[in-house]
Order: sequence, then C-alpha cells, then structure tokens
Amino acid sequence: MERKLIALDIDGTLLSSQRKPLDSTVKALKALREVGHLVTIATGRSRLLAGDVIHQLGCTNYIICNGSAGFLDHEQVYKHTLDREALSRMIDFASERNIDIMLFGLDSIARVTDFDSPKVNDAMTSFGQKAPEYEADYFSQHEVYQGCAFYDQSMDEEFQAAFPEFRLVRWHENSVDIIPNPGSKAQTILALAKKVGIKPENIVTFGDGNNDIEMLNLAGTGVAMGNAASHVKEAANLVTDTNDRDGIYKALRKLELVY
Repeated sequence: MERKLIALDIDGTLLSSQRKPLDSTVKALKALREVGHLVTIATGRSRLLAGDVIHQLGCTNYIICNGSAGFLDHEQVYKHTLDREALSRMIDFASERNIDIMLFGLDSIARVTDFDSPKVNDAMTSFGQKAPEYEADYFSQHEVYQGCAFYDQSMDEEFQAAFPEFRLVRWHENSVDIIPNPGSKAQTILALAKKVGIKPENIVTFGDGNNDIEMLNLAGTGVAMGNAASHVKEAANLVTDTNDRDGIYKALRKLELVY
C-alpha cells in the first residue's frame, strides 16, 4: 500500500460532542502511524488552542490557523501570515461599526477591540473556549496568522468586498475566520504532501465544517462526518457516521486503512 497523508479537522471531527476523542479514533490514528502513514491535524485553531488535542493524540504533525502554519515533527515548514496593512484597515473598518476583532499568533491570542463581549463569548464557548483578554497593542507586537471578526451574515458581502486580501470563512452565526487569500487548510496539506513525497491522490481528509470544504474537494478521498451540514457532505467522496458514533474509525475501515 502506498503511503497516505491523512488530515483531520478537530472540532466536530476528531472530537465528539463531549469535546473528547473517541477511543476508536485514538486506536485508529495509532494504527495508521504504525504502518507508516502520515497523520496530521488540520484545524482552524491556533497552536495554543489546539495544544491539548495535539498532546492527547500524540500528534507530531499539525496544520493550524486554517492552514496559515504547518508543522512536520513539530518543526514549522509552512508559514503564511496576514497582510498587516490590510489587517490594520480591517480593524479600523470593524471598529467604526462596533464589531470586535480577535487576532491569533501561534501561541497567543487577544481581542484588539472591546465592543460586544457577550457576542464574542457566545462564539468561543461553542467549542469549549473563552474570550481572550483585551490587548489593544497586540497587533503591533505579534505576527498574526489568523483573525476572527464577530458579525452576523448580514455583513458578509460588505466585509468581503472591502477586503479581498482575506478569505472570510464563517464558522459560527456571529463569527468568521480571517485568513490569507489565497490560503486554506487545503493549500497547506498539498504543501506538506509535496514536501514528504506523497501524491495528491494519496491524501485523505476528514472534516465537518465550511473551512473543510476545500480540503474535502482536493483530496484523493474527502470524508465528511455524518454530523456535517449537507453542503459540506456534497463536497466529499464519502460520508461516514457522526463524531459520536465512531465516524473516523468506520471510514478508515471502509477505505481499508485500518482493520
């Protein structure tokens, strides 16, 4: 069997609705590694917010911040930070509309505005986190790999038209991820695969959200979780069971990658 690259989202995929990996998932990932496949996380989280999962699953490879950084054996091999001039304009643009902006480094996070803390908290608690501290000068002191803007769908077109330098990917009814354009989990998966000599047709991806659609499309095999929205499932080659019902293990068995 040719070596595969298996890339898995965290929230709604690697983690159950109880925000823990299932035993079947842990065993399956171990089995994949033992036969030589490259297993990587591919998440919208920063390294800070993904750290517990990385450690718990024994991952040495991870794609974080929606593809803005990629690591092999804990060494950073891919980097794509946000355009600083455009980001400065976006912070001003959002502030004029009382919209909060949150920024991510690899291992740090801060709100650079403070207009509507309940809205920020509502989005962050949806995946078991809390709103970070307000730090007005964070932007000037850190490299920024990703941001979040906290607005609803009624403002999608206005923001995207104003900032073509960014991809704005909705992950919550009140929040979008701000990532470089072009930039995605998919782009970074391809870069890592090329670096280690794995063909695109030997890439297998697992996901459930809007930010997973491109990597489901690009993969030799894209697997959507049973709990994914219908439009995400349409992007996949295979739809498996949910993140609460051994979806990862069942798909890997069907693909004859574990037994």
